[in-house]
Formats: sequence, C-alpha cells, structure tokens
Amino acid sequence: MPATLGLPLSCLSVADVARHAQRSGLVARISDSTVWHWLHEDAIRPWRHRCWIFARDPHFQAKAGRILDLYERRWQGQSLRKDEFVISTDEKTSIQARLRMHPSLPTEAGKSMRVEHEYERAGAWAYLAALGVHRAKVFGRCEATTGIAPFERLVDQVMSKPPYVSGCGDDGGVLIGRILCRMCQQRNPTMRDF
Repeated sequence: MPATLGLPLSCLSVADVARHAQRSGLVARISDSTVWHWLHEDAIRPWRHRCWIFARDPHFQAKAGRILDLYERRWQGQSLRKDEFVISTDEKTSIQARLRMHPSLPTEAGKSMRVEHEYERAGAWAYLAALGVHRAKVFGRCEATTGIAPFERLVDQVMSKPPYVSGCGDDGGVLIGRILCRMCQQRNPTMRDF
C-alpha cells in the first residue's frame, strides 16, 4: 500500500489505511479499530515514530566514549577511586514563573485535587541541576539568571554534602566550559575535571 500511494506507512493514520483498503477493493467494509488491531498484532504501528539527530561532529564517538567511561566509573583505562564521584550538570533557562490566582484545593473523598487555571506571570527563572551519577542524587536550584556565579553556587551546594566533598566533575556543561572548571577546582581542590 505505501508503494501504491507513494507515501511511507508512517504518514498514514489507521483511518487512511481503512479507507484505502475499501477503495482499492481489498475489503468491502472494515472498521478503523479492526485495522488498528491487525497492525498492533503484527507490531506495525504507523502512528508511532522516533526522531533523532545524526552526529555531525567527527569526534563524537571519542567524546561520547569518555562520558560513557565515566558513567562506568572509569577514566583513561583506570577505575575511579571509591572517594571519587561523577557529577553531571545542566541548566534549563527561561522557565516561566507563574503565580496561581487562588490556592489549589487538596483531594477529598471522591474528589481529585483542584488546581486554579488562571495565573499571573512572575518573570522567568533558570534551573541549574547536578546529578551525582553513581548515587542518583539530584541537586537543583532556581536562579534569576545563568552564568558563572549561579553555577558556582550549585557546585558549592553539591560539594558541601557528603560524600561529594571530593569528586570528579564534567566540564560544567556547554554553558560554562573550562574556565569555570578551573575556578571550581580552586574553590574545591579535591575536584578533578574530565
């Protein structure tokens, strides 16, 4: 059928497939749900698709390999020490802060929680987060902006909590880079940059 229509199956809905089957004389009549069941049983799901980005960086494999090695607690062929931890960081910028016009009402017997739809805008915030990769511990903070000072506060927050008082860090994410890593190492001498 895709060859007949000149379209990939992923571009067709279940209703399109049913209509084409009827128009082509394959069946006199068929419901959308029957077509859906047949496709589902055969693990053919044209309504599902997956997007991806091809890596354009010629050094992508080597760079990704270093990160994956750290996730496996290895660096340059050596195991990390027991007192070393990998911290991965990232940021989410321009998160809309919204103040609800009325407080939410809690759940009651037979009633779900009710959340006010109307809100007032209260500016935008940045969320900075760090993940202790091997302990699945997340640290996060809201800041009015991004930059070196907010990132340093995140690092201080992480490094003030055991067991992260000594650790390994990635390069501070795309935002900051190598200069910030050197600054963080000066403030936290036990931190190693990868």
